[in-house]
Order: sequence, then C-alpha cells, then structure tokens
Amino acid sequence: MTPLIAKVREQHPSAEIVLITSIAMAPLYSKRPYDVTVWPYHPRHFQTVAKMFEKDGFDLAIVPGNNRYGWLAAALRSKWIVAHAEDHPKLKSWLIDEQVPYPVSPQALGEIFADLIPGASPKPYSLSDWPAPDCDAFDMPSKPYAVIHVGASTPLKFWEPDKWRTVADWLSGQSIEVVWSGGERETDVVQQVDPDRRHKSCAGQLKLNQLWRLISNASIFISPDTGVAHLARLIGAPSITLFGPGSASLFGRGEFWRNVPSREVTIEDFSCRDQDDIFNRHRPWIKHCFRSQTECQFAACMHAIDTLDVIEAAEQLLQHNI
Repeated sequence: MTPLIAKVREQHPSAEIVLITSIAMAPLYSKRPYDVTVWPYHPRHFQTVAKMFEKDGFDLAIVPGNNRYGWLAAALRSKWIVAHAEDHPKLKSWLIDEQVPYPVSPQALGEIFADLIPGASPKPYSLSDWPAPDCDAFDMPSKPYAVIHVGASTPLKFWEPDKWRTVADWLSGQSIEVVWSGGERETDVVQQVDPDRRHKSCAGQLKLNQLWRLISNASIFISPDTGVAHLARLIGAPSITLFGPGSASLFGRGEFWRNVPSREVTIEDFSCRDQDDIFNRHRPWIKHCFRSQTECQFAACMHAIDTLDVIEAAEQLLQHNI
C-alpha cells in the first residue's frame, strides 16, 4: 500500500488521508508516516466500524484489491470511488465510480495499486519517510547479528530445516550471531529448524513494533516471501527474500523500493508457478501459485532454492553494508 499512500500525498500535499487497515498493523503507523491517519478495522468488531461513521463524507475513496470494500466506501458517503476493473462477481463493483484496468505488462503490486490515481509515479522510498514506532524494551542481541524468519502464511513457503541450518552456520562463521524469528504459532517451526537450540529464538515473543526494532539493527534479514519480509523492506534492513510459490516480480521491490538493500532469490519460470490472477484479475504475465496443501503436498518451488544462492546474496549485501 505504501507506494499508493506516497503518491496520494505527493499529488495532494494538504489533503487529509485516512487509511483503513487491520488492527494488528495499526501500531506501525503511530508516528504518522506520510501524515496519514489510520483507522484500525475488523469486520467482526462492530466498534471499529461504528467509529468510522463519526467522520465520513470523503471526497475520494481508493479501493485496492477486492472491490467489495467499495460498499464500505459508499456507506462512508464517499463522493467518488476508484477501484480496479474486472473484479467478479460484478455486484462487488456496483458502487464503483471509476474502474482502472490492470497493466498489460509486468509490474509490482505496489505500483499497480499506485496506478489507481493519475499522475507521475511517487519518488522512491526513503527511510526518512517512515519514522520507527516506539516499543517496549526487550532483550536485544549483541551486534552484529542476523534475523532469520522461518515462518510463513503456508507450509508451502517453508524452506527445509537443514538448509536454514546451513545458512545459519555460514553466518556464524562470519562472526554474526543468528536469531530465529517466527509468529506466535510458529515456535514449533523454529524447533524443527534448530532442535538443539544452538541459536537464540524470539519466535512468538515480540510485538510487531518490537520486531521492527530487532530487524532495524540486524546486519541482515532472511525470510520466505511473507509479511515480515515486506516489513524488513519498509525498515530498510539489508534483506533476502526467498520466493517459491510467490512471484518476485509481483511481490518484490518494484520501482518504489529500488533503493532498499535487498535481494530476491527464486527459480525463474518454475513450471507449476503458473496461475495468472491476483485479486480475480487475470493477466498472462502474472505467474505465481496460491494452491493449498490439499492441491500441492510438496513445495518443490521452495525446495529447488539452493543454499549457495542464498549465501551468495548474503555475501553481496554484507559486503555492501560493511
């Protein structure tokens, strides 16, 4: 969403910008990056919806992703609602005033969202654009250290434990302490990767703003293509993202994040990374995979990623940032 927010701010420097976001993400916006106001939202928490109606009547509502939120924009008495074309079923788009087509050539998702308003592309991201949120103190590791986040939204994005151990051993050989990371439900994933507990783990122990602090001081961050990888990019940490089912061109840096020190490691044109839609919009250049574990029981695209490629990317980033 950040390229879109940045573009709106550049196009409308004095406008009030309100972002509706998940409750979990709201603390990241506590210092008001891009001078944005955040409304935490969950459709099953009525109080979050009711609070929105204390201030409605927006001049413009922008609906990235699923057009069903156009109905919420209309309920908030938005004068003009913009979303992408081709969502289905069509009733999702009944209240959309302007529908913008998806691009016909490859583009990162952040830039696709930013195209919902006209004008020049936003300036590339700078670390000064997003002040770090405050957080409670916690036990920080000694520098230099690396954060390896082994969890993901699906086991089909998990990398094999022995490969993680190989990368961890290499980092240790560079006198860099390794810290494992994972969500509160991913402590068992860390246990499988490091059964002997050779390295410190913060899995399930940190709030999102504390995780920001941990990653921001790391010499390098490594993870599968998951939400925390996007957080590391936002923080500006030297980071490596392993793309298996996901598309590095669709979910990678793109133009907006091009100055952030990061690397994407993937197997290009993997045979079963062949699904061509995102948010119900189909384009032949979209090549990713969102199959479930029922449909795919072996994450061949992740297993094909070689440790040497990850270590080579780490060497490049570490040399660049010494």
